[in-house]
Amino acid sequence: METIVVIGGGITGLSTAYYLEKKLKNRNLEANIVLVEANDMLGGKIRTVSAGEFIMETGADSIVTRKTNVAPLIEELSLQDQVVYNGTGVSFIYTEGELKQIPKDAVFGIPLSIESLAKTELISAEGKVEALKDLYTPNETFTKNDSVGAFLETFLGKELVEKQISPVLSGVYSGKLSDLTIASTLPYLIDYKNEYGSIIKGLSENKAKFQGSGDKKFMSFQTGVSALIDSLEEHLQETEIIKGVQAEKIDKHGELYHVTLANGRMLETSFVVLGTMHSVAQSLLKDQELDEDFSKLRNSSLISVYLGFDTPDHELPADGTGYITADNSDLMCNACTWTSRKWEHTSEHKRLLVRLFYKSSGSHYNKLIKLSEEELLEVALQDVEKSLGITGKPLTYDVTKWHETMPNYHKTHHQIVESLEQNMAVHYPNVLLAGCSYYGVGIPDCIASGEKTAEKIVDQLAK
Repeated sequence: METIVVIGGGITGLSTAYYLEKKLKNRNLEANIVLVEANDMLGGKIRTVSAGEFIMETGADSIVTRKTNVAPLIEELSLQDQVVYNGTGVSFIYTEGELKQIPKDAVFGIPLSIESLAKTELISAEGKVEALKDLYTPNETFTKNDSVGAFLETFLGKELVEKQISPVLSGVYSGKLSDLTIASTLPYLIDYKNEYGSIIKGLSENKAKFQGSGDKKFMSFQTGVSALIDSLEEHLQETEIIKGVQAEKIDKHGELYHVTLANGRMLETSFVVLGTMHSVAQSLLKDQELDEDFSKLRNSSLISVYLGFDTPDHELPADGTGYITADNSDLMCNACTWTSRKWEHTSEHKRLLVRLFYKSSGSHYNKLIKLSEEELLEVALQDVEKSLGITGKPLTYDVTKWHETMPNYHKTHHQIVESLEQNMAVHYPNVLLAGCSYYGVGIPDCIASGEKTAEKIVDQLAK
């Protein structure tokens, strides 16, 4: 019987194993599946921590609802009754020492209408006039492989991009807009520009796509996102799960592969799925033919700090759910989510729970990463006092460092992944790359990558 080894017990690896079991059964095929995870717990960047009345997500905090591939999985796992949706409200940008509202009628800070542009408090009158050139300036040179920053500045003006769009978009995609392609961020923008002659008009005409799910744009579970991980683990009845043991190397032996584990065990297998960060995949293969491509892929970093206060949630600005920090602010953080406002299930008694983000794209990160947990706590408390006027010691807190673990899709990312795929097919047939280092960073993207990988393997087995 064939053996399939899945390396990495995050959402990608778990999804791969789950869909392997399902598809093998549906097609009356058999194979041994082994899932190897270096940590003692499954989940990767999904980890829910409970502390008293507070629920904190130290990694990914939600699932985007507009990506429809997750709903069937949730139903199969019988998690429908546990689903919760985000609370809605106003988002702000902290700039010039105060919170200024991001227009509701906007996508990633990009106005959905002329009215939205006219009413924003973040842009000067001159900046608004400059943005109107989007209505009459045609796209004659930009393609999806060009910089999204240069594209937006050309048609919407520098001020609108710097003060309203960049803080939002850079925060989501963990990088400078000048280094990110249109294809890897918002590829539909160039389609709208070419079809309607205007980014704003195109977004306005397609408003329903962005507001189609109403206010329920994100989902989680009553006990946290880790409920998805726990349920997947419970449903893996035919998979051998190895936790707390690192995979050390992969050697090719004819048409088979030997996967050596840190405990000395060797797994002989026909298929290997690398559902890990690209740097881990690179170290397992140790192949100079692939190193050039692997080394061109990039990761960014972030520090997450939760603070739970004995303060009523309603002391926050009315209808607000958080803020993003402008580059010129006096805060160290890049963003702050008012978690207890956005996710009611995270604070049983509606006490204030906030989450602050410190990203490697920010100017302070290199100094912050060297600080201890206690020192980072003090930095976060100072930021909360400056921005929200809240003082005092927290009831609970959590500091998590995600250093060099967040994929960053720069301009040539897609070409590098294509090159890697081609070289892997030649030198390591049936060793498959999967997950966020290559194919999308969100939970739905990772689940889709796992399902697609499982389909490839089962198709190959069927032959």
